[in-house]
Amino acid sequence: MSSLQRRDHNQLWLGLSNDRFDQFWAVNRSLAAADTDFRYIPFRVYARDLSVRQKLVKPRTESGAETTFGELCALALGAEKAAGLRLLVHGIRVPPETPVQWVSRHLAHCDNFVHICALET
Repeated sequence: MSSLQRRDHNQLWLGLSNDRFDQFWAVNRSLAAADTDFRYIPFRVYARDLSVRQKLVKPRTESGAETTFGELCALALGAEKAAGLRLLVHGIRVPPETPVQWVSRHLAHCDNFVHICALET
């Protein structure tokens, strides 16, 4: 991901706040360039009995393998806790083997965060 210049930041904010999504997406598209990995996957996990959780998670492991959605949730919640929860993004159960880079590109909100709802089963 590239860093934003001040004018791009202003265009991004004004486009979003004034319902000018073409203006917003002109800048936001450059943040999620399809040909490069993100440095980190922006996400938040929400659960009834937990505070909001987020951590810095890279889209690839040190060995170069893709980080999966299941691994991201285990890092954020602990493996045992994550295994006992139903994890939803936009009301969809994301398979644990799904690469987080894909989840971030296709299921992130306009703030570029993947918002994960953790429900007890």
